[in-house]
Order: sequence, then structure tokens, then C-alpha cells
Amino acid sequence: MKAMGPLPPEWQADLRFAAHTPEDLAAQSGGTPLFVYDRAVIRARIAQFRSAFPGIALHYAIKANPFGPLLAFMSSEVDGFDLASAGELQKLQAAGAGDRPVSFAGPGKTGADMSAGLAAAVTFNLESEEEWTSLRRIAARDSVRPRVAVRVNPPFGLKGSGMKMGGLASPFGVDHDRVPALVRRIIDEGGDWRGLHVYAGSQSLSADAIIDGQRATVALAAEIAAEVGVTPPEVNLGGGFGIPYFAGDQPLDIVAVGAALKQTLDQRPAILRDTNFVIELGRWLVGEAGVYLTRVVDRKVSRGRTFLVTDGGLQHMLAASGNFGQLLRRNYPVAVANRFGAEAEEEVTVVGCLCTPLDLLADEITLPRAEVGDLIAIFCAGAYGLTASPQGFLSMPAAREVLV
Repeated sequence: MKAMGPLPPEWQADLRFAAHTPEDLAAQSGGTPLFVYDRAVIRARIAQFRSAFPGIALHYAIKANPFGPLLAFMSSEVDGFDLASAGELQKLQAAGAGDRPVSFAGPGKTGADMSAGLAAAVTFNLESEEEWTSLRRIAARDSVRPRVAVRVNPPFGLKGSGMKMGGLASPFGVDHDRVPALVRRIIDEGGDWRGLHVYAGSQSLSADAIIDGQRATVALAAEIAAEVGVTPPEVNLGGGFGIPYFAGDQPLDIVAVGAALKQTLDQRPAILRDTNFVIELGRWLVGEAGVYLTRVVDRKVSRGRTFLVTDGGLQHMLAASGNFGQLLRRNYPVAVANRFGAEAEEEVTVVGCLCTPLDLLADEITLPRAEVGDLIAIFCAGAYGLTASPQGFLSMPAAREVLV
């Protein structure tokens, strides 16, 4: 038997979404596989953030989940959006959510990306000096003054993060010691300099690590501003807030993080006194609000092991299979949705319908007995689920999505 991750707190007593059962939603949506996103859970996370970080702007990182109805919902809940492609900008605009401040990060922005962003008056987080050269040329052609921040590749990473994005050679951001010269150049060449963006890592559950990272980020921003001689209008502190996926994971203590950040900002250098601060979050806001529902289509025993074969798989939920960066495959929290709360009776392995042994959704876990037709629920599916998976693999049917 292998352990599963902890159920998100909202689902520990009952598995309902705004009074709807999983079977209700599957029927209303036309079947499974189905991603369900619960806005009440997202609102609760945002309320926790507002309480812990008063005065800090909250931006939603669209890459976590770009589902259109979710973006429309977020437009009234957050202070801005951070995107990483012109495609995400199009989705944001289609959802009617483009009236909030928007920043555009990511290396390799094309001329078409830049033109789209300029037309939408986004703030570009520059990833290199050459990117500024290209953006300035296109902005001059389009008779637009570009809004730009500089993404900083810091000399430190986020300790204990699932994905380290600082303290090393990187395609992301400008090395910190080259940032002041680039900022001066932007100002001298007529750009609208909006500030700095520092993202050192992701998926950290360590309050101490995030506290240290935020302190270091504020200090670095002050050093850069002092060398430039200009106060940055805004400093994006990044995010990195993780959620518990696996056995033994504990929720991040954001109250401690918020208290420490308040102290850091209360003591910040004078050159940052008029700077606004932003935290961008994706996974932490929506990850635990999502559940992937997939139906059992076969139950089989092979050499003493019981397999539940479902109509879903890694083509929709790659992360649960362990193929989205896990060094050692571990089980997400899983349940038999229509027998939620029943006592576990047997050890099973849950697989998808693809012709590959990689299509493993849960390995040797204990569940209530499930038969053909039952629903399997995989939790923590609200972030980096469908759009982070190989949806075209084997040309299987697309998964449905619904926001309740």
C-alpha cells in the first residue's frame, strides 16, 4: 500500500460543489472526464490572502489555469493578471477580464506578441536587453510608449521550491548586476518604466524559505533602485506559494509569511517608500479548488493486483501521473466520488485509457470498492491540469470543464 496526499480542507467532510454532487455535475456537463472548479474555495483563498497581506496587490498568474469562465470570475476578485503569452492575453480579453492591470512575462516574445501587448497597454516584464531593443522598435513603429518592467534574475533561489528560478544561469530575467544599466537605458530612451519583477521559485511549503526570499527580494530591489537613482513604481515579489499534494505535506503558513513581509516593508529603505508591492499567485489560489472526475470503465485483476481503468488519463491530468516534474512518483489525494466517506476496503491502482504504462493516476492505494460506472475523483486538479497535459496524445476525447 502507498500513501496518498491529504484531502484539501474543503473536501474532508463532504464532496459537493455548490450543493451539486459529482454525479449531478457529470450529467449536467455531458459526461466525464470532467474538471470541476469551485469558486467558493477560490474566494476563501483570496480572503485568506487579503487578511494576511493587507496593502499588497494580488495578481492571478493565468498559466495556472486559463479557463475562460474562471478568468471572468477572477476579474472581480483580484487586482491584476500576469500572463506569459499572447494566447493568454487573447483568453483574458475574450473573458472580458482585460480591464485590470496586466503584465506579460516570458522569454522569446515575438514581434506579434509585442504588438498585441502594446495594443492592450500591458506592462512587459523584459527578459533581456535585446528584448527591449525589439520592443522599442515595434513601439516606435506603432507610435506607442511602451510600459516596461525588468524581470530580475536574482542571485538567490527560493529554498525548498519545486522549481528553482533564481540563483543560476537562466533564460528568465536579466542578471541582477546588469539590471541598473538596462533600467537607465529604458528611461533615457523614453520607455515608461513600471518597476521590477523578481520570481525566485515555485511550489514552496516552507514559510521560512518564502520569508527569506521576500526579504532578499526587497533588499535587492532597493539596491537596484539606489544604483539607478529612481524609485520603482512597483515591485512584483513573485509568488512561490505551494499547496499540499503528497503524504506528509503541510499547508503553507501564510499568516507567518504575511507578518514577516509587513515587518520587512515597514523597515524598507527610503527609496522604496512610495513603491507598490505585488504578489502573483496561481497554484495557491486555484489548485485545491479543482477536482478531476473520471469514470471507471473496467475493473480487472492481473497477477494479484486490481486495476481500475478509467475514461481519463494523463492526457488531461499529467501531473497526477508523475510526468510533470516529480523526481519520485507519489500519489495525489484520490477518492471514489460516489462513495465518498465510505470505509476503504481494497488496494487498487487507478489507470487511464492510454496505451502506455505511464498512464498511472494512482498507484497501490486503498479505496472503497469501486465498480464499473463509479466516479474517481482526483483532487488538487485546479492548477496545471488540463492545459499542462498532452491533450492531443492518442487523439482521445477532450475533457470538459465547469466552474460552479
